[in-house]
Amino acid sequence: MSEIQNANPTIRNASDLPSRRREPSKKAKSKRPFGLLSSTIPDSAYIPDPFNPSSASESEGSEDEDEVEPIDEQEIYDLIAPIQDPEHPLTLGSLSVVNLPDISLTPTLPPSSLPSSLPQITTVTVLVTPTITHCSLATVIGLGVRVRLEQSLPPRFRVDVRIKEGTHSTAEQVNRQLGDKERVAAALENGTLMGVLKKMLEGCR
Repeated sequence: MSEIQNANPTIRNASDLPSRRREPSKKAKSKRPFGLLSSTIPDSAYIPDPFNPSSASESEGSEDEDEVEPIDEQEIYDLIAPIQDPEHPLTLGSLSVVNLPDISLTPTLPPSSLPSSLPQITTVTVLVTPTITHCSLATVIGLGVRVRLEQSLPPRFRVDVRIKEGTHSTAEQVNRQLGDKERVAAALENGTLMGVLKKMLEGCR
């Protein structure tokens, strides 16, 4: 970047960020998803689908080891907070670009309307808060969040990344770009942009 747009951003201490650190099961194996975004970043830790029996621990130990917790807002935050800002050597969590209260999970259909054999389709919504209202990198940040979640979550999740209302001067335009699958696919074919995204996601493990 030739010129820093926000030279003095507000930075949160790492100890102040909400987090839930869980030790992964030694026997549980996560499967890398295939699709549009599957080759965007190197292999990293992907969350196993808790509704997939093969994702659960095979250990016959305690009940705590066998119990599988559902994916919630905190886990989504833990996935995207370590993403590096494209302008500063700081994470989106420490810059308050992503915040736990701005993450929501919404079932697409009421559980009662689905056969028990089918997994619940859930939409993950993340509202992004740029550090300045005229940030030209808002779309890149949104793409980074979207790519991270598309790569990490099981297929039963749908990802919706938007700019938080009132935090950016061209939020409506950016949101249209982030919500257009064809435009996102075209953007991810840009070699320069791919390099930026890979650098942003280097710290996500």
